[in-house]
Amino acid sequence: MKRSSIRQISCGLWEIPRSYRSDMRVPARFYASAAMLEQILSDRSLEQLVNVATLPGIVGFALAMPDIHEGYGFPIGGVAAFDLDAGVISPGGIGYDINCGVRLLATRSSIESVREKIPDLAKEIYRQVPSGVGHGNRLTFSLKQLDQILRGGAPRMVEFGYGEPEDLVHIESGGVLDVADSSKVSQHAKQRGCDQLGTLGAGNHFVEIERIDAIFDQEAAGRMGLFEGQIVIQLHTGSRGLGHQIATDYIRVMNRAMQAYGITVPDRELCCVPFHSSEGKEYFSAMSAGANFAWANRQLITWEIRQAWKSVMGGDPLRVVYDIAHNIAKIETHEIDGQRRQLLVHRKGATRAFSGQPVIIPGSMGTASFVLEGAPGSMRESFGSSCHGAGRRMSRTKAKHMVQGSQLRQELEAIGVSVQAGSMQGLAEEAPAAYKDIGEVVGTVVSAGIAKKVAKLVPVGVMKG
Repeated sequence: MKRSSIRQISCGLWEIPRSYRSDMRVPARFYASAAMLEQILSDRSLEQLVNVATLPGIVGFALAMPDIHEGYGFPIGGVAAFDLDAGVISPGGIGYDINCGVRLLATRSSIESVREKIPDLAKEIYRQVPSGVGHGNRLTFSLKQLDQILRGGAPRMVEFGYGEPEDLVHIESGGVLDVADSSKVSQHAKQRGCDQLGTLGAGNHFVEIERIDAIFDQEAAGRMGLFEGQIVIQLHTGSRGLGHQIATDYIRVMNRAMQAYGITVPDRELCCVPFHSSEGKEYFSAMSAGANFAWANRQLITWEIRQAWKSVMGGDPLRVVYDIAHNIAKIETHEIDGQRRQLLVHRKGATRAFSGQPVIIPGSMGTASFVLEGAPGSMRESFGSSCHGAGRRMSRTKAKHMVQGSQLRQELEAIGVSVQAGSMQGLAEEAPAAYKDIGEVVGTVVSAGIAKKVAKLVPVGVMKG
């Protein structure tokens, strides 16, 4: 896409008008600083955003966050809202890793009191939390138990003894989507998930021990129980093989079904069906079950991290600050042209950021992460959404060619970051150089008025598959 096709409409907000392409139903908008434009224009992400703007029943505009980059169908960082009656549901707008998300745990400890034990803690967390491609857990669940988890999410894990009821108060949607139906999840997907609860996986998934480096909003930080110098633990993972298989199964279904509904799309990766169709309802129920699995997964990992903390540090409890989803579709009420309407909001590599809600934005290894709070502007401008991370600016393949994992590990440990990783290639894929500047990404959404900064976190220990 050429720079001349884009116009700036406000601070950090740009628009590709409907006139750009005859099949667009709404404009396409994206958040970015001027310095980010060249990189964003260098891949297909904006053309993908334009493709999203052609989908039936889309409302307002197709939207992307400053961490936008090329994805499957929708760009990663994409947000789109659809009318429930005229609109569609698309797996490409949610992603293969359903409810990939982030949870932040807070301790009562400061860095000064535990600094010498951080390497031991990193080793123990790495031992307690299985990670890596295809790795399962020593804790396995029967198909009957798995069905209960797919319906019941994180609350079911608490009932099984892996957490406290207080945890659920601080999870988006309480850690469960009630519309989930485990019967809409294939046996193959269930078999892939049976031994993967409580596991991290690979790629950009991680557990990270961090200290709070700065507080920007004392009042908001106080509400979240955060203070400068505090040790917190962030974990990032999703629905593992189960979620991937749900996406695979229903992409196949929708590619066959679209013709019957008279739907054509500019990219087959945008396959979709009417939300109220039988296929749409079944996918929504299965996707919700996958989301519940991911919340249950992060709940069980929280239990494992608590075991590691108790073993190394003692009895100081770990409290859930918040748990937020990245890849999900939800029915929400938003104001459109002065009217309150129920919409199906797809967020892919974007997080919900309702006014006053905690928003957790992970950076890359060796850089910062941020805790934000949704600002009132998000409800007016972005369907209550914000960015989800730094966003890739380099493919995993390119990162592996440019970065040596062993050297990166030495560099991280030289600046005081204890590293536990099962693969040096996997470590190289997630090198800081592969990602955009997290400070600039966060600064863009803050300047746009859709979120405000609360705290900056810096890593002291990293655990990866």
